[in-house]
Amino acid sequence: MKITSEALERAIEELAKLPGTGRKSARRMALHLLKQPESSLQELASAVLSLKTQVKVCATCGTFSDTDPCAICENPKRATGQLCVVEEFQDMYFIEQTHQFQGQYHVLNGVLSPMNQIGPDELRLKELIQRISQAAPETPVKEVILALNPDAEGEATSYYIQKLVEPLGVTVTRIAYGIPMGTDLEYIDDATLTRAFSNRTAF
Repeated sequence: MKITSEALERAIEELAKLPGTGRKSARRMALHLLKQPESSLQELASAVLSLKTQVKVCATCGTFSDTDPCAICENPKRATGQLCVVEEFQDMYFIEQTHQFQGQYHVLNGVLSPMNQIGPDELRLKELIQRISQAAPETPVKEVILALNPDAEGEATSYYIQKLVEPLGVTVTRIAYGIPMGTDLEYIDDATLTRAFSNRTAF
């Protein structure tokens, strides 16, 4: 069925461009927005536009923030000796939600992916080396924690970073990957089960 409103069709087309949003979901969102008061739509439009006008990229760690440097990099209570390397901003966000890590972050903005023509120069690897090598003597980086996704590209990137930073005299570790709580063993893939056995700890 062809939509009789060009404005509605345009809204659906634009919403469908969002990640993980198909045309059917975009149509539902557009119809929902159509039923909202104009003031609500203006607030939404203002919030979306502010993403470009107000959100900055922290020059130190590479995350999105209202300030540069960001609040985490400026927080004197964070452990400067630990540097957690993540692929994207959302990975940093999820780790922060656990309240278990009190160090600093470094966002790569991707992983090595020859298929997508993403090499070392496309990632924030030079900035990572600079943060480690140019750290103040009283606040040296002692440990680089790799928290990349456990897929082929994440593994390749982790290995590359390990070879890159080890000559700088820092310890390179990675977060443990294992079996999720509440998951039956029969549903675990071989790679995850193998890693769970390799990384087993005392009970």
